[in-house]
Amino acid sequence: VDNTMRIAGDEMDQDVINYVREKYNVLIGERSAEDVKISIGSAVPQRKETKMNVQGRDLLTGLPRTVELSSIEVREAIMSSISQICDGVKDAIEDTPPELLKDLLASGLRLAGGGALIKGIDTYFSQELNLPVKIVDDPLSAVARGTALMLDHIELLERIQKSWEELV
Repeated sequence: VDNTMRIAGDEMDQDVINYVREKYNVLIGERSAEDVKISIGSAVPQRKETKMNVQGRDLLTGLPRTVELSSIEVREAIMSSISQICDGVKDAIEDTPPELLKDLLASGLRLAGGGALIKGIDTYFSQELNLPVKIVDDPLSAVARGTALMLDHIELLERIQKSWEELV
């Protein structure tokens, strides 16, 4: 399945920046947005919703200002990007050869990368895709580790690619 999505954690950070600017007229930085996303962001409602202070520049006065954001607000800000990612995964599943769907149903999907750190994203994807979804161990380094493993076993990668081409 060859499907590339241009939505990533950086897009969700920008979603948080835009939300704070539009709702509170405060400009926050990318690092602050990422901290908010990881600390209180979620893809599904949480048992205990939380709040977090974030500092930025008031766009009217130019002075520093602190804004209290709730996890509900952050979820609202990032849900469009999360939904787009989920839609991309659905598209990829639709393009998956029938022979592989059995394996997908049995083993499910694995989430890696910074987006996997968003609370409840596995639950959201599982509900939307009707598949088991798990977050890999150490999701931040999983892609790099997998790439290194494949480069160490390039002959395996070539066999996988050949098998894949035969299926499609």
